[in-house]
Amino acid sequence: MILLFIEFLKNHFGVHSPAVFSYSSTRTILAAATALTLTLSFGNFFIQKLYELKIGQPIREFKGFLLAELHRNKKNTPTMGGALILFSVLVAGLLWLDLSSPYSWILIFTMIVLGVLGGWDDYLKLRYKSHAGLSPKKKLLVQFIWALIVIAYLQIPQVNETVQYLFGLKVPVIKEFAKSGSHAISLFDYSSRLYFPFFKEPIVIFSGISLIVLWLFLSIVVVGASNAVNLTDGLDGLASGLVVGSAFVLCIFAFLSNHIDVAEYLNLLYVDGAKECAIFLAATGGACLGFLWFNSHPAEVFMGDIGSLSIGAVLGVSSILLKREFLFGLVGAIFVMEALSVVLQVACFKLFDKRRVFLCAPLHHHFEYLGWPESKVVIRFWIIGFLLSLIGIASIKFQ
Repeated sequence: MILLFIEFLKNHFGVHSPAVFSYSSTRTILAAATALTLTLSFGNFFIQKLYELKIGQPIREFKGFLLAELHRNKKNTPTMGGALILFSVLVAGLLWLDLSSPYSWILIFTMIVLGVLGGWDDYLKLRYKSHAGLSPKKKLLVQFIWALIVIAYLQIPQVNETVQYLFGLKVPVIKEFAKSGSHAISLFDYSSRLYFPFFKEPIVIFSGISLIVLWLFLSIVVVGASNAVNLTDGLDGLASGLVVGSAFVLCIFAFLSNHIDVAEYLNLLYVDGAKECAIFLAATGGACLGFLWFNSHPAEVFMGDIGSLSIGAVLGVSSILLKREFLFGLVGAIFVMEALSVVLQVACFKLFDKRRVFLCAPLHHHFEYLGWPESKVVIRFWIIGFLLSLIGIASIKFQ
């Protein structure tokens, strides 16, 4: 919106604003700062309103249920704090994004659609004072539908051409580099590839009937990321702290991919529009960092599904827009392990006569059952996440 306002002043009044505001680096920094400032500024007011509305976290209270004993002090702590994150990110995004880029709108609507889904789930849990909420099938259905819509834009030329024509959006320009120079590739060809950290060339290029496998894989990335962050959001500050690291690593890759000279030097694909991913990811990281002020142990507010489902989806969608799905799997390995721990626990419980792999799933609860204090679990998971983020950044030079 700021870019549109600057262009309006220039075209209608001849007013030339400082060029610095048109730089993607400036907009990325200001998006993070805006989201962080908004979250910190409105945090106390927002928490107070949640208390007034009696939007408290329900805690399971079964006799002999250790997790209920460990978390009994969390009862009635306000939830749905993710709404504050969404507000801050969307305001920062609308201010600093280039709204003529299709990537901007994909990320904005990803956050809105999954935020509405998570908010409705939270509402049902609060209304009926239970952990049921929406059925898993309904949530998965909405998540897969949205994932397929995003994939259809990337994979079906008629769809992205229609969107660009109807809404006047820019056509994404993507270039790859070779010894003979650079050459443009189509959005379809770009999205049909998979890249692995530390390797310059794609590990596989899908075509023909194998595109079905690609669509399934990309859908799982988006849906899996959304649910993995949701499952990780079980201890004070755990999910929000890990999101900061993952978001900023993807942000760095997005920023570098949008500078043609830097991209060529680092053997990255040049992706025009990746800077909008960088701006949105910076805003997401900034908002989660601000939220951590209130969500750190002992938490004054919880993120809720409205935050975790939408933020996870944004990370997943960003990774497929940047073709960094496996990089996200690396830097977000804690999210992956949390999700896998639940899958393994449920599978073994059903297939092997109610046997359990973990004392309690998701994984962070297993360590609580081992006697680790909550704050120690969170900080140690943060340290692992920070190390993985450094490895992810280092992979740029190795390729």
